Amino acid sequence: METAFIKTPLGIAKLEGDKMGLSNITILDSQEKLTDIIPEELEDAAYQLQEYFEGKRTQFSLSLNPEGTEFQKKVWEALQQIPYGKTVSYMDLSKDLGDPKAIRAVAAANGKNPLWIIVPCHRVIGSDGSLTGYAGGLHRKKWLLEHESPAKQQSLF
Repeated sequence: METAFIKTPLGIAKLEGDKMGLSNITILDSQEKLTDIIPEELEDAAYQLQEYFEGKRTQFSLSLNPEGTEFQKKVWEALQQIPYGKTVSYMDLSKDLGDPKAIRAVAAANGKNPLWIIVPCHRVIGSDGSLTGYAGGLHRKKWLLEHESPAKQQSLF
């Protein structure tokens, strides 16, 4: 498993992956030494994240290899179908997955997403339109949603 630390507007991002694909992205609250030479297996992810933060990329094209249960992976695949600049509720996501009663399980799987930003769990909000939990903190979720908003001059929240 290769690891790299890159600078983002949200803090230092820790990327982990190997030749099978990217397995983890975490934005850290601590200061880590930035990686001088990005491992080959993580170069594309680092480059695409940089483009995303510069506003030049709205979709990612990477090999992903997250660890999780089959249900979690199903939820994470559904998250990737949420278009850039759009949001859905946990209820909408549960319905899309075929079981509106699974809302808590869907929310739990969303919270376990190891590929922040690339698998856009930040695009899931409460049914009433409110910001709800985000493993990286609500301040980061708010930033990401505003970054993706087509109305850049206004704040969503």
